[in-house]
Amino acid sequence: MAKIGVFDSGYGGLTILEKIRQTLPEYDYIYLGDNARTPYGTRSFEVIYEYTWQCVRHLLLEEGCALVILACNTASARALRSIQQRELKQVWLADGNDTRRVLGVIRPTVERVSEYTHSGHVGVLATPGTVRSESYLLELAKQNPELVVSQEACPMWVPLIENGEHNGAGADYFVAKYIDAIMQRDPLIDTLILGCTHYPLLREKIEAVLPAGVRLLAQGELVAEALRDYLHRHPNFEKLLEKGATCRFLTTESEEKFCQSASIFLRDKTLSATHIDL
Repeated sequence: MAKIGVFDSGYGGLTILEKIRQTLPEYDYIYLGDNARTPYGTRSFEVIYEYTWQCVRHLLLEEGCALVILACNTASARALRSIQQRELKQVWLADGNDTRRVLGVIRPTVERVSEYTHSGHVGVLATPGTVRSESYLLELAKQNPELVVSQEACPMWVPLIENGEHNGAGADYFVAKYIDAIMQRDPLIDTLILGCTHYPLLREKIEAVLPAGVRLLAQGELVAEALRDYLHRHPNFEKLLEKGATCRFLTTESEEKFCQSASIFLRDKTLSATHIDL
């Protein structure tokens, strides 16, 4: 029997994990945060790929995960496809087990956009690294080439969240600044994608300044729904998964630091974590 792994370079992936567990509470989960080496977004493609595969490989081979979700936009943009096409095949050949899967968070998000937009004008709010990768532009174009897509990098949002300042008045300025910027770029936008797993913690502030009629899409709900659908469509794979309703947390940082920061995202003061070396 196997577990579901959820990986992020930092802490934002905990928002994905939370929504997945709310939607599919019966399964056993392992969350791995490469918190000692975050952020990934400022690093080269080669380093992002190396770090991501180290973490995914640990979850697959050391922790017994049959499925790993890359709950990180940077890793999904820069490493997912190569891991799926190259590394997984090598693992399958090595031990004859071809039941392992690795999925990302960008495609489940963009696949649903056309259901929400009426104007055909979509905005993406993301980190500078994700914006530079143009992954959302490429994936949205594959889904619907007629969409008009604008991006806005929001470099201050992650630091505000990770320093626990996202609920304060100081965050209001930076939320309004980036929303105003993207809406000025294209006033016809009626759907905004939160293209970073941290951003749901700012959802209330963002919605407070959104123009009337603009819909906000957070990845957690969409990824959770996509995973539920995936397991429904692959019953033989689903049968491999353990159903003990458990969750373990692994970190490359200190356990104390992880639990302190993770509590911002999960609002859980009692969680515990285990340090690992990669």
